Amino acid sequence: MAKHSLMGGKLHLYKRENSDYWQCSTYLAGKNRRISTKEESLSKAKDFAEDWYLELHGKHKRGEVTNEKNFRKAADQFMREYEIITEGQRNPRYVEGLHTRLRIHLIPFFGDMGLSEITPGQIQEYRIHRREKAMEEHDKPPARSTMHQEIVTLRQTLKTAIRHGWLQHLPDLSEPYRGSGKVSHRAWFSPAEYKQLYEATRRRANKPMRKRYKWESQQLHDFVLFMTNTGLRPDEAMRLEYRDVEIVHDEGTDETILEISVRGKRGVGFCKSTSGAVIPFERLKDRKKSKYIDKEENKPKPTDKVFPKTHRQLFNNILEEEDLKLDREGQRRTSYSLRHTYICLRLMEGADIYQIAKNCRTSVEMIEKYYASHIKNNLDASAINVRKPKPAKKREKAA
Repeated sequence: MAKHSLMGGKLHLYKRENSDYWQCSTYLAGKNRRISTKEESLSKAKDFAEDWYLELHGKHKRGEVTNEKNFRKAADQFMREYEIITEGQRNPRYVEGLHTRLRIHLIPFFGDMGLSEITPGQIQEYRIHRREKAMEEHDKPPARSTMHQEIVTLRQTLKTAIRHGWLQHLPDLSEPYRGSGKVSHRAWFSPAEYKQLYEATRRRANKPMRKRYKWESQQLHDFVLFMTNTGLRPDEAMRLEYRDVEIVHDEGTDETILEISVRGKRGVGFCKSTSGAVIPFERLKDRKKSKYIDKEENKPKPTDKVFPKTHRQLFNNILEEEDLKLDREGQRRTSYSLRHTYICLRLMEGADIYQIAKNCRTSVEMIEKYYASHIKNNLDASAINVRKPKPAKKREKAA
């Protein structure tokens, strides 16, 4: 590698083996600083390097150059801390998503910026840059949720810098010019649509397309009934083991129900099903493990999964066949929609919203925002159509 020293050895000029351009570097304010001259000629590169060196020292004297940490350093520290502190507490895919957003989008834009340079204006420039880049590559802007996740990652990184004293305060990260987004209701199945769905899965379970699909078809039918009568999240159902479910007699309702120990994103919680979940669970427990329905007696171990696989493709096929894949707002229905259906049906039956929130391991605010606001049964006509009584006519005075 060719090297030259300038300015009494304080400025270095060099060319890497895989590059045609000269690079220059110097040590200032406790940090090595380097830049490409973008010049192939040695004489022109020397002129550029000297001008850069003198300008840099001028900024240093004016206090414009300090030993400030850049965003790349804060991002490295954030991911190092996050992985250690949250080990085993956050889904590995979520942690990988943070890595991806930092590596692909945030660090290429903010990486070399000093933390104090990340102003509300620069953050707005980032939003513009992301939109322009997405339009060039994919011919459509990034989704609102995608941009929200990237700004959340940016906020977490800057908060890490504040904790270490590298940044004094958090810049304004709010998005100007745009009002609050429309609150979209979660895709669910109305009572008529839910009946259409389980009748379709029942038909498929009784008459599968091929014999080898019989096990999947029966499993899917019981999955639909089980999910809509328990309100579990799909990931919670996939973690469910037979030892987590107990068939009990509920004294309050005088019905046989399931008591479930749920392990999901909120840790360990508990759920009490409706009576409609008992028969599907018993069928799941008695069904042979083999997808070809062997003659062997099924004796599942306590640690066996209740749902060994998701049957996602078959579920989507039935939704497409029954024209149920999209709701009237154009939202796509998934297995998560069965949980939403459970919540909505319970609310329509007049269940207490606080008890529903506890049973579903969520908050009353979430239910009010995404579910209760569009359930017409929540509106009490007798309370709405109140009429103010008309005052009695004054009696005519006696003559």
